[in-house]
Amino acid sequence: MSDFHRALRPESRTVHPPVHEVVGSRPLGVPLHQSHLFAFTDPDALADAFTGPDQAFFYNRFGNPTVRSLETAVAGLEGGTGAIATASGMGAINTVLLALLRSGDHVIAQQSLYGGTFAMLADLSRRWGVEVTHVRGDDPAEVRAALRPNTRLLHLETISNPTTRVTDLPALLAVARQAGVVGVVDNTFASPLLCRPVEHGADIVIHSATKYLGGHGDVLAGVAVFADAELHRTVWQYATELGASADPHAAWLTLRGMQTLGLRMRRHSDTALDLAGRLAAHPAVSAVHYPGLPGHPDHELARRLLPDGQGGVLSFDLAGGREAARSLTESVRLASLAPSLGGVQTLVLHPASTSHRQLSDAELAAAGIGPGTVRVAVGVEHPEDLWADLEQALGEPR
Repeated sequence: MSDFHRALRPESRTVHPPVHEVVGSRPLGVPLHQSHLFAFTDPDALADAFTGPDQAFFYNRFGNPTVRSLETAVAGLEGGTGAIATASGMGAINTVLLALLRSGDHVIAQQSLYGGTFAMLADLSRRWGVEVTHVRGDDPAEVRAALRPNTRLLHLETISNPTTRVTDLPALLAVARQAGVVGVVDNTFASPLLCRPVEHGADIVIHSATKYLGGHGDVLAGVAVFADAELHRTVWQYATELGASADPHAAWLTLRGMQTLGLRMRRHSDTALDLAGRLAAHPAVSAVHYPGLPGHPDHELARRLLPDGQGGVLSFDLAGGREAARSLTESVRLASLAPSLGGVQTLVLHPASTSHRQLSDAELAAAGIGPGTVRVAVGVEHPEDLWADLEQALGEPR
């Protein structure tokens, strides 16, 4: 303690405790910097801190050491130059869309998108005059034909939610790059362990870190990774004003979860493939959607794009329709009826009435979601226990 602090009265000393720097050793875990303010001795250094994402920390909305560790880690895994961590996956999606689009711009997006993304694009179209064209996501000629002079952004998902269609990222992103259109890929379902879209030409990669990155159902966070430093700076400037910044504790939990990401992704993928094969043979199931199955329309593409596994999410259609789906989701005992995915516990969901409730019947059909579609986010439980649970919940075919 300095002589200055020793001279302070008790009331002042309680407000200004000593801050100990680590000297002579290093922490094995990332420290949690919960403080949201950082003080300076140089007024010019404080002024410079406002100018960019790589300057000194001064206020958490602009940057925090723990949050920066998460941003650096995910950017490194994805092969990007920088990243912005946000308070949720939708925070990352909205930050990118709102930073890059203005009234009169045109977006090309997959038909089969996460419901929140679909709804946000619809809102931008309805209220702000952003034109949106939806494409299947498997045909570069269709994307090329959809291009307009005002096209600014192509929005894709590596693996679509919940139909698990795999997007031909190299082919579609090449069309965007040739046209000078920003290519955005939501890589949540694959994680950087199974696919790195920057390597296939993506300009921005988005993750709901709530899912596989965090992996334990105890954090809400998002990350947007940028291949180009200037694009990163452009979106960062908007993000600081939008205020969707990640909380340091959420970033710390995500970093904790990422330590087992490699182990978990292998288990998720292996078990999902096992369950998909068994479901395909069950008489109550009319179709199974999982790219690891030979009958999946994108199986060969998945083998090339996702050679280390096709992820932990599968969906299937029940012959009994909505009532059969309701019965199954009410009957599971090991799996839980809950939203989200990517955690250690297996979750089931009826997309038409939950995650994709914003879509009309025609939009649901166009996205490949039926009234009897059930999504399973496979956890890390023993596959035999999971199959026993699904089998009893399926019951006798109606």
